[in-house]
Amino acid sequence: MVASPLIDPATSLTFARTGAVYEDGANIVVRYPQTNATEGAVRVLWRKTDDEQSPAWIKGPLVQMNSDSDWVGHASIFGLVESTQYEYILSSPDSDILPYPEKPITFRTFPNPRTKGSNFRFISTSCHLPNFPYVPGARDTMLGWDYLANYLETQVKEATAPLVQFALFLGDFIYADVPYYWGDDQEAYRRLYRRNYKSASFRKVYEQLPILHTYDDHEILNNFSGLDDPATAPYPNASDAFDIYNARANYPARSTGQYYYTFNYDDSAFFVLDTRRYRDGLDVPFEERTMLGAKQLAALRSWIQNSKNTATFKFVVSSVPFTSLWGHDAQTDCWPGFPTERAALFELFHSVPNIVILSGDRHEFAHIEYAGGHGQHTFHEVSASPMNMFYIPLYHTLKQQSAETLAVTVAREGVNGTEFVDEEVPRERVLKYIPQGNQKWATFDVDTRDPHYPTVQIEAFIGGAPAYHYQLNGTAVNLRRGFSAIGERFDLSNFFSNLFQSR
Repeated sequence: MVASPLIDPATSLTFARTGAVYEDGANIVVRYPQTNATEGAVRVLWRKTDDEQSPAWIKGPLVQMNSDSDWVGHASIFGLVESTQYEYILSSPDSDILPYPEKPITFRTFPNPRTKGSNFRFISTSCHLPNFPYVPGARDTMLGWDYLANYLETQVKEATAPLVQFALFLGDFIYADVPYYWGDDQEAYRRLYRRNYKSASFRKVYEQLPILHTYDDHEILNNFSGLDDPATAPYPNASDAFDIYNARANYPARSTGQYYYTFNYDDSAFFVLDTRRYRDGLDVPFEERTMLGAKQLAALRSWIQNSKNTATFKFVVSSVPFTSLWGHDAQTDCWPGFPTERAALFELFHSVPNIVILSGDRHEFAHIEYAGGHGQHTFHEVSASPMNMFYIPLYHTLKQQSAETLAVTVAREGVNGTEFVDEEVPRERVLKYIPQGNQKWATFDVDTRDPHYPTVQIEAFIGGAPAYHYQLNGTAVNLRRGFSAIGERFDLSNFFSNLFQSR
């Protein structure tokens, strides 16, 4: 298990996958080593699959690649139709079909963001390591992805609505330092990404489901904190591998070198945080530490305000948990270790309706409710991990509720009918805790078709089987449609349309 990355560095790996999806396009990642590629480039051929008869392949962009990028290239297809199924294959620059992929890779474009509500499903998870628990001869197996592939296949066969549209992977995509740290070497980091993409278990999912990424500490080094100089080891080689294999397929960041980004699915908005690059170390005084840095924090504040009336549900994606209820190193490595910034975000998240935090990292499942006091909104956190890694069966550190309380108004049935009384409740409390299981993910079925009754069906899967279900009833939001979120491509025609309507 320790020597697997050296025994098989997967240098001949070939793969293609979909990252960010738009209403009219998609981002694509391709790895085709020079031994298989023609002049360091392959072409994407694409077509619609919703038609009764498959049309001819359309010539798409060339994907350029070379040894400097570990033979990984990126391209985008645009000019597509919203809410439509597409597929693509690869060819030489002259359009001679290549042997990989054996069957087309599929994705579905997002709906027009000016529609009136939608019903879609997505997945959140994090943390995977091939061949855990260890089985001799199963070097690349990851049972969590096998279970998810079966779930996706069952959905299609049984026509379960809504189908999963994308997955969010919240970090620890590789374990650079587990079970052994091979050092700050560019090839050492890259071969771990190749190893995971070679996994037949993972391939069964990424060839049919768009996956969006952020990173956490193990893509770099355990409990990594940001550095004043981004050129300081081990960050350059670690971020280089993350960048070419995972980040460039995400939605665009505001500027080069940033890995936080936003996107929308109809009237649901997502802000994916970078919780590592900008965080202070433990040498900074407790109350003064920042996890996000000034620019990212300002971007998050702006996004919250912009999405207040342009999105029904707002999903804040954090690689590490926000709750203070986990003990041990979570008190320093997760949000409790940054109390001033966390307190400011508490107020921010309570100020708008329908905030849901998505997190991972802890190798356990937990659903946390953050109560809102008078004039405040309640928000929730769902932490789901690992996708394929260990859990600790005997040592659990999650408290069931916080010692801090606040006053809320609740309805009680009395002798004179319904009465509204003040009651002290925990500021944070656990709705569900599942520590067991080496393979975990959560699904979120978002339904905003009825603007007066928006809901999110939250479901936890442990070992491929459903283990928890909760219906989150949202607050109705009077939406102003058509405004772009940070990080999305700018729609000029929509801008002028909104401008003229406002006049």
